[in-house]
Amino acid sequence: ANLRAAGVATPAIRVEASQVEDRSLRTIEFYVPGLLAYAVSIASVFGLAVTLVQWRTTGLMRRLRLAPVRTAEVAASRVIVHLAIALAQAALMIGVGVAVFGLRLQGAWWMAFPLVLVGTLAFLALGLVAAALGRTAEAASAIANVLTLPMAFLSGVFFPIDGAPAWVRVVARALPLRYLVEALKDVMVRGQSPASVLPAVGALLAAAVVAGLVGLRL
Repeated sequence: ANLRAAGVATPAIRVEASQVEDRSLRTIEFYVPGLLAYAVSIASVFGLAVTLVQWRTTGLMRRLRLAPVRTAEVAASRVIVHLAIALAQAALMIGVGVAVFGLRLQGAWWMAFPLVLVGTLAFLALGLVAAALGRTAEAASAIANVLTLPMAFLSGVFFPIDGAPAWVRVVARALPLRYLVEALKDVMVRGQSPASVLPAVGALLAAAVVAGLVGLRL
């Protein structure tokens, strides 16, 4: 009305209204992928580290080497057991999240299961390192704690690290748990495609190879 009264035909500033979408995550959407990744890391690192040390201290590993079964077959059986546990964890946590807490899955959410398998391999390799460094079950458990607990806080499992100092974010990019957490969020609640997690899969596989070689060397 003021512009018309002043005889201004074209205003210098114009307001355009458009619909925007809130891209922030709800609480349950933030926590389920993060806690699933953390559960995978804990089960894999602690499970393998403590088991191998117990086998070594009780002499079971020596007897297995003398048995008519190849070492590779024993190792493969442990890996298969951990992969099965990881899949069961994923199914249970996703199911409870959807049925009880109203978790809304979006996009290629089914990619969470292949991601869990790849993440399990990476953390089993870290468990091998913990088993090689620990002489007793207690020592292996302590080493596993050192490997997993700080990683959980630096990887965005319990709270976002977007506002953390720059050096913290740099450290987080070197942690395998960070890649698993973000990849699970992308396909479960951010509506991303399967191709979006390929860099994370590559990082997790690289971590599995490096940590596995270190563990075998030790």
